[in-house]
Amino acid sequence: MRTQTRRPSSAGRPLHAGPLTYVLLGVATLVSLFPLYWNVVAASHSGKRVVTAPAPLLPGPRLLDNLSYAWNQVDMGEALINTTIVASLVALSTVLFATLAGFAFAKLPFKGRSMLLALVVATMTIPPQLSVIPLYQIITDLGWVDQLQSVVLPSLVAAFGVFFMRQYLVEALPVELVEAARVDGAHSLRIVWHVVFPVARPAMAVLGMLVFVQAWNDFFWPFIALTPEGSPTLQVALAGLGAGNHTVDHAVVLTGALLSTVPLLLVFAFLGKHIVGGITAGAVKN
Repeated sequence: MRTQTRRPSSAGRPLHAGPLTYVLLGVATLVSLFPLYWNVVAASHSGKRVVTAPAPLLPGPRLLDNLSYAWNQVDMGEALINTTIVASLVALSTVLFATLAGFAFAKLPFKGRSMLLALVVATMTIPPQLSVIPLYQIITDLGWVDQLQSVVLPSLVAAFGVFFMRQYLVEALPVELVEAARVDGAHSLRIVWHVVFPVARPAMAVLGMLVFVQAWNDFFWPFIALTPEGSPTLQVALAGLGAGNHTVDHAVVLTGALLSTVPLLLVFAFLGKHIVGGITAGAVKN
């Protein structure tokens, strides 16, 4: 009688990547980092050298000079502070309001919930350019032109954030957990603080990062509401960077772009673990 040999099951054992996987990941990493590297290279050369073929691939000697010139030409320090204030306030308010609204749409039964959610999602199809004229009239009547609140208040909450948090809480927050908290006598505010926020923390970190980056890089509305001579955000200040007599110093422009990118890298380094955890949360079912 022939005995059949069973192959050992791979269930429960850690999977190991092969050499080809590491090669592909290394190539993808180099391709992703090359634009940032070339930004540093271009910022270390003169403007004429940057536009001369072949393009430089090694750092030059003018990085500190270009950094100093770009920093002082448009008051980069004030622009960085203004952008940090605007992006932080927009990110915090969007995460807070989107989490509260997402919890209501996901777990609180009330009349018209589906219709209201559909209306919120439908607003994402409206181009922001359509609201520029009435929004500018409003901030003009309020006397907010060239003030940071004219950029912050219209962006306190986003429909995408509400939909994102709703979709996350539908799966991540068991309704039994909310009902158990109500049975224990917890009011709505306490449920949100002690139940909803801890469960939604990974998604809140992801949403906060996405909104922060979007607010940091926003140019269209800040360029209309703010002026380079007043209280500009970083993107508005960069619009006038490197301008000369009928020429543009591309090295200085890329130096300003480098200065605007470094804070985003620091934010990602600080929130990277939460972002990865939020992306992978719920990917594996127990």
